[in-house]
Amino acid sequence: MSTNGAGGAGPYPRPVPPVTPSTPPPADRRPVVVERPDPADLYAALDLGTNSCRMLIAQPKGNQLHVVDSFSKSVQLGQGLEASGRLGRSSMARAIGALKICRKKLQKHRVERMRLVATEACRRATNAAEFISLVKRDTGLELEIIQPEEEARLAVVSCAPLVSTRTEQLLVVDIGGGSTELVWIDLSRVPRPDRLKAIMRLHHGFDHQDSPFPRAKVVDWISIPLGVATLKDMYADVADDGARFALMSWYFEEQLASFSPYDDAADQAREGFQIIGTSGTVTTVAASHLGLRRYDRNKVDGLRMTSDQIDAVISQYLALGPEGRRRDPRIGRDRQTLIMSGSAILQALLRAWPTDRLSVADRGLREGLLYAQMSRDGVLEE
Repeated sequence: MSTNGAGGAGPYPRPVPPVTPSTPPPADRRPVVVERPDPADLYAALDLGTNSCRMLIAQPKGNQLHVVDSFSKSVQLGQGLEASGRLGRSSMARAIGALKICRKKLQKHRVERMRLVATEACRRATNAAEFISLVKRDTGLELEIIQPEEEARLAVVSCAPLVSTRTEQLLVVDIGGGSTELVWIDLSRVPRPDRLKAIMRLHHGFDHQDSPFPRAKVVDWISIPLGVATLKDMYADVADDGARFALMSWYFEEQLASFSPYDDAADQAREGFQIIGTSGTVTTVAASHLGLRRYDRNKVDGLRMTSDQIDAVISQYLALGPEGRRRDPRIGRDRQTLIMSGSAILQALLRAWPTDRLSVADRGLREGLLYAQMSRDGVLEE
């Protein structure tokens, strides 16, 4: 006997569906509600490089960042990488120890919006995937290996506030532990009041076209797989301090040949040209020039040094020798083994381009990551 079904009436009356005030539209037709971040939210950016693990926790304040907490530790993740192609066990253990401290800070501040990235050492290591898995297992943190272009453009974004309104041609140099990024930007077609915003928009990509605003033109960029740690390791067997420095500087300059603005650098006018250097090397040289026994970011960030002043500091480093540099409080224990390879890179760059001044930036990938996240979320004022 048929019961209550589609084929017949059956012996019982068909149940009447309950009346509801309204039927919700299909999911694909409902309006998308985008939850706007609270401007009071905290953001974090972590940069695990070849030599250091560094993190910033910050809050958007107007069009700037207000740093709430920070962390920096030398972990030497890339130690031995040049010879073996792999991250060593002790190197990975040091990095994971530092990352556990970062995790505690993130938990303490209840940070939910973050980007945690690794750079050149993890790009090159054949066991990078194994390391990323170990980090996830031991710390709960998910590291992302970013590509050189993104690393370069985030460094550029972080330096935007230091660009002079008179700058027509800009070279941003980020000297890292395992790589050095150079980006040449033409600002001549951007109205002076709009130049900072035009540089900030580069976080979308160097070739980003989808904008009605005047664009900063990226003439060329390069990521050279040589930084302070890798260059030091290459010439570790050269006993003489001065000879080692000269070899490192000449070798680095040879790597600039494939960077297109290098060829016509001699024809560039000094007027309207600006170099911004961001790295521990540049800030250490600046601190040495100022004679700071205790590092002060407010005195270093934005300082403009002449090439003669930079050469004078590097000459002092050479005169001190390895033992003297080890004892020099202006250099610091974490930096003393790397300062000469970084200085060799810096001196090569100043030989190659027509400027007698360098702007010092105590900022870089972490600040770029923070600016990009906050810009994407719309919590920074124009």
